[in-house]
Amino acid sequence: MSDARPGDAPNDHPATQEGGPLESAAFPPLLRTLAVVLVVDLFAFALWSLPSLRTTSWSATSLFVFGVAGLCVIWVGYWIVYSRTRLEGDVLTQTWLWNKRVSAQDVAQLKLVHIRMLERVIAPRLLVRRRFGGITWFHAYDPQVLIAFGEQVAMRTLPSAPPPSPEPDPASK
Repeated sequence: MSDARPGDAPNDHPATQEGGPLESAAFPPLLRTLAVVLVVDLFAFALWSLPSLRTTSWSATSLFVFGVAGLCVIWVGYWIVYSRTRLEGDVLTQTWLWNKRVSAQDVAQLKLVHIRMLERVIAPRLLVRRRFGGITWFHAYDPQVLIAFGEQVAMRTLPSAPPPSPEPDPASK
């Protein structure tokens, strides 16, 4: 029985990496495709609007803001497509605009948000509250990566079973 999802490349699913780190795309294929379509459409719209944009008088500030907005759209679109979430040992990492990284020993609280009916559009995500402040969201198309991290946190925070108490020595009575 395979847990692979439609549209996953063979290396996208953690089950293919027995014993190694778990890794998944951060966002579902449909969302990544939509990001590409939106960036391309915005670029096409900018080209289509170029004649009317040339007739407008632009200040240096407005050109700068327009250019930075365009770069931000391209930058975020790129990271939606190429972002990966990886669990290696007890460290969860997600590549994004900046790399997000948290160790299981630094976690104070976890909250998994996963709406199975919408997982083709909305990636499962994990809210991580750190012990000394700070909140980070991690997204992973395959929720097993996030669940495995939750198990790593549980192993470190839950007390292990108490050692068995010694039985009384019948000879001492």
